[in-house]
Amino acid sequence: MKIPSTPHRWNLRPREAITIQRRLAAQVRESAPQSELRYVAGLDVAFAPGGNRCVAAVVLWDLQERSVVEERLAWRKTLFPYVPGLLSFREAPVLLAALRKLRGRPDVLLCDGQGRAHPRRFGIACHLGIICDLPSVGCAKSRLIGEHQEPGPERGSSQPLVHEGELVGYALRTRRGCRPVYVSVGHRLSLGMACELVLECGDGYRLPEPTRLADGLVGRERSSAQA
Repeated sequence: MKIPSTPHRWNLRPREAITIQRRLAAQVRESAPQSELRYVAGLDVAFAPGGNRCVAAVVLWDLQERSVVEERLAWRKTLFPYVPGLLSFREAPVLLAALRKLRGRPDVLLCDGQGRAHPRRFGIACHLGIICDLPSVGCAKSRLIGEHQEPGPERGSSQPLVHEGELVGYALRTRRGCRPVYVSVGHRLSLGMACELVLECGDGYRLPEPTRLADGLVGRERSSAQA
């Protein structure tokens, strides 16, 4: 997969990273895509003990056939420290390395992390969407910001996630009896379409299948590297 040049370097101070987030957040667009979203790239990252190295997985999922098209892995040295709200500067370089290994081009990126449900409206799904110039969705296991009511117990039930008076995402029930996930726009999608995509990618688990498979892939790779 060909990816445009990154519009900044990665080895930054946190205050420089915050400035970049604020600048790039203005480029995020919430709109309907121009074509069908068939090929979904599920993305996840795991860190080696000590956090000095990390591994990323991308699972290209055919939503129509409900099958895996490609799986790719990449290892990288960790360049950025752990700073809440700046996750993308720590994880995006290795995710981009894995995406570059894809033979096919995804129609949409599905990230295990936040999109606009972020203090500066620029989580990792926004960052990758802007760099790759692709529609992207953040589907996080935990809430970073905002407040919401509890969604109903049925699959597909949702409640608005609101931060400082702004709708930034939805708490979405993807499986009856499971805790909700937190869905927000990364880039070039509407919030309603982002929630629909997460539900369409469901396969009986709490997490959508592309990111669930990516999570398993990085977990196995990290374990084998430690053996």
